[in-house]
Amino acid sequence: MPEQARQPVPVRTILATIGLVLATLIVVKLSILLFRIEILLVVAAFFATVLNPPVEFVMRRLHVRRGLAASIVFLTGLALIGAMLYAFIRPIVHEGSKFADNFSTYVDDAKAGRGNVGHLVKKYKLDEYVDRNKANIQKSLQHLGTGALKAARSAAVIVAEILTVFVMAFLMIMYAPGMLEGGVGMLSPPHQRRVRAVARDCSRALTGYVFGNLLISFIAGIVVYIALRILGVPFRGVLSLFVGFADLIPLVGATLGMLPTVAVAFLHSTTAGIAMIIVFTIYQQFENHVLQVVIMSKTVQINQLVVLVAALAGAQLLGLVGALLAIPAAGVIQVIARDIYDNRQGELRAEPTIGEDEIPMSQVNAEGS
Repeated sequence: MPEQARQPVPVRTILATIGLVLATLIVVKLSILLFRIEILLVVAAFFATVLNPPVEFVMRRLHVRRGLAASIVFLTGLALIGAMLYAFIRPIVHEGSKFADNFSTYVDDAKAGRGNVGHLVKKYKLDEYVDRNKANIQKSLQHLGTGALKAARSAAVIVAEILTVFVMAFLMIMYAPGMLEGGVGMLSPPHQRRVRAVARDCSRALTGYVFGNLLISFIAGIVVYIALRILGVPFRGVLSLFVGFADLIPLVGATLGMLPTVAVAFLHSTTAGIAMIIVFTIYQQFENHVLQVVIMSKTVQINQLVVLVAALAGAQLLGLVGALLAIPAAGVIQVIARDIYDNRQGELRAEPTIGEDEIPMSQVNAEGS
C-alpha cells in the first residue's frame, strides 16, 4: 500500500494549543502572585463552614433572617474571645504594674543575693557579667527600637488579615449557601442528592476537627493548671490559659506553651521548674501520639496514621496555617475520595457514610442528638 500523505495540522488546532498553554501559564502565575489571598480565602471558607451550623441553629430557634443570625453568632464569638483575652491580659498588666512599683526592691534583693532571682544572680555572677558588658548591652538596647517598629508593623498586618478573614467568612455565610444551592440546582436530581450528601459529610468533618482541637486544648490547660497548683506556682490561671491557646497549634503547641510556663516555674523554685519540664515532656508525647490521634480519629473520622501524616505534611508545606488546616482537609479529601470510589464501583450509597467502619450518617446524627 502506498504510504499515506501526512495531513497538515489545522491552524485552529495549533492556535488552540498555544492558547491553552498560555492560559495555563497565566493561571499558574496568578496563583503564585495571589497565594496569600488564596490562603486567606481558604481560612475564611474554613471558618464559614464551621460557623454555618450555629448560624442555622439561631435561625431555627429565634426565627430570624440569616444576616441577623450571622451577626449574633459572630458577636457572641467575638465576645467570648474578648473575655478570654481579658482574663489573660488583666493579670499580666496587674503584675507588670506591681513589678514596676517594686522594681527597686527587686534590684536590691538581686544585688544582695536574696530571693530566687538574687540566688541566680549570685550563683552565676550575673552582676559582674552586666558590669563587663555594659557597652554591648547598651548598644543592643539601642537597636530594640528598630526591632519593635518592625514587630509593630508585622502585628498590624496580622490584625488586618484577621479582620479580612472575619469579613470574608461573614460574607460567605451570608451569600455562599444561595450561590451553592444555585449551582447544585443546575445538576440532575441524582447528582443533586449526591453533592448535598457529600457536602454535609465534609461540613461534619470540619466541625468535628474544631470540636476535637478545642477539647485537646482544654485538656492541656487543665493538666497544666493542676500541675502548677500542686507545685504552688503563681499565675497558674494565666499560664494554663496561654497553654490552652498555644495548644490549638497541632504538634508544637504544647512546646510553645511550655516556654513561659517553665520560666515562671523556675522563678518560683528550681524544683517546680524541673517538675514542669517533666510534665510538659510527658504530656506532649501523650498528646501528639495518643490524645490527638485518638480524638481526631473520632471527631474527624479519619485513619489515625492519616491524622499524624496530614499534620506533619501541612506544617512542612504551609507552616502554621498548613498545620491547622491539614487535618480537616484530610477529612474532606477522604469523604470525596470515598464517594468517587463508590461511584466508580457502581455502589453509590443512598446515604453517605463516615469513618473507617463506614458508619451511616443517620446513625451518627442519632448518636449526636
